[in-house]
Amino acid sequence: MRGFFALWQYRFMEHVIRPIRADEWRKSKELRLASLADPAAPVAFLDTLENASARPDSHWQERAQGAAQGNSARHFIVEGPDGEWAGGVVVLVEAEGSDDVFGNRIASSQAQLVGVFVRPEYRGVGLTERLFAAAMEWAWSLEEPRVSRVRLFVHENNPRAQGFYRKIGFVPTGVTALLSGDGCHDLEMEVVRP
Repeated sequence: MRGFFALWQYRFMEHVIRPIRADEWRKSKELRLASLADPAAPVAFLDTLENASARPDSHWQERAQGAAQGNSARHFIVEGPDGEWAGGVVVLVEAEGSDDVFGNRIASSQAQLVGVFVRPEYRGVGLTERLFAAAMEWAWSLEEPRVSRVRLFVHENNPRAQGFYRKIGFVPTGVTALLSGDGCHDLEMEVVRP
């Protein structure tokens, strides 16, 4: 297990980017609640601070355990030298033949990035790019299932996020979805396997 963490650790400005461990559910919960308290949360997340705050500890424990092992999900975080988590992203693997979040059959295995958040004081310094690099490198490294693309959805009224995703290589696919419940569309963007 130590070799795995060494493989995925990146250092930048004394921050480490790594996958979470199952026992870090409290920090995972705190980061999620911080993301939902962010002013951009209504156009960035499908959850609310009120709903997330009401979930029992067992929810957060199961979520951390599922995102810390196996090949179906991985939660990457940016950890500072003081142990504070500056941000994170979750990679969900959607295997060929399974159904995606819309009930559509997946034709070719893919990964989806969700829960993207970096605390405001760490934005614009390169941490987000390195966070995405680690998440995507993990997705590309999977042998089973072999991922053909990495996708994400971004709210049409979130131009800052759209610009960032374009900057790091994501392109719009033309697929849209009504995910947020506010009548606005979420736009699918992707990076195809190199």
